[in-house]
Amino acid sequence: MLQPSRRSLTRIAATAALLACGTLLRGSPQSERKIADRNWTVGRTPDGQPDLQGMWTNYDPTPFERLNAGEERPREPAVSTADWLVQDSPISRRRPSMVVDPPNGRVPLKREAIEKRDAARALDSGSLEHYGPWERCITRGVPGSMWPGAYNNGHQIVQTPGYIVLHSEMIHEARVIPLDGRPHLGADVRSWDGDSRGHWDGDTLVVDTTNFNGKGWIATNAAAGWLRGIPQSQAAHTVERLTRVDQDTIQYEATIDDPNVYTGTWKVAFPLNRDERYRIFEYACHEGNHALENMLRLGAKQ
Repeated sequence: MLQPSRRSLTRIAATAALLACGTLLRGSPQSERKIADRNWTVGRTPDGQPDLQGMWTNYDPTPFERLNAGEERPREPAVSTADWLVQDSPISRRRPSMVVDPPNGRVPLKREAIEKRDAARALDSGSLEHYGPWERCITRGVPGSMWPGAYNNGHQIVQTPGYIVLHSEMIHEARVIPLDGRPHLGADVRSWDGDSRGHWDGDTLVVDTTNFNGKGWIATNAAAGWLRGIPQSQAAHTVERLTRVDQDTIQYEATIDDPNVYTGTWKVAFPLNRDERYRIFEYACHEGNHALENMLRLGAKQ
């Protein structure tokens, strides 16, 4: 379930020291997204694809939704923090919100979706449906697996002829995305993370995902705040765009459309920062993990 990587565990002692002296890591000018060099051009893989390969992180203090006047936090805790407050990865510049469209920075939720989310939260803690797919070690979802959380924000991109792999540290998820123009699977084939197909729009990787099974959440972690627990229906359709804008930055965007959940489409955008020192360790979510079993057992007794 919510397990830190071994890399994080080595720094817990340092966390206490930092908190004791009242110091929190902040993004330095060097760690903020750089202005693209006009003379820089994206490299190419041996088969001619724009080169997105490498280790990327997205530690980001930006609230998921824009704060209204007088709000210090979103409607629920939603700020992505550094890895256990202490980590040496680049930290992105704080922006008004990760939601960039609509312009008000708020997700256009339908009342029915909010009510369905609230009903699931109100279920007895002894019910499996009370817990999300991340807590159940199934998935963080698409596009949620790419969105910043409180820790384990590592993403490895691997390219081969005809495919690109997005390997996310949290839950150890790997999406193998074909680039050969094949159509989506038939509507009768559905899964938690849907069916992804990729293509290049100039130097931008575009990943189109459909065929969701309607059992997941659009966001599974607390960093998404108000959106956590909102259902993702079978009608969901996401389009992700990854563009390498300089040597150390990929601009990531995700446009979400789900007419059963939202009154219109909306978009999230944030940078992925190159971090070649970062290492992804195994995230064995269920191996030796008794947390969910114990939570269900305790809930059933209450």
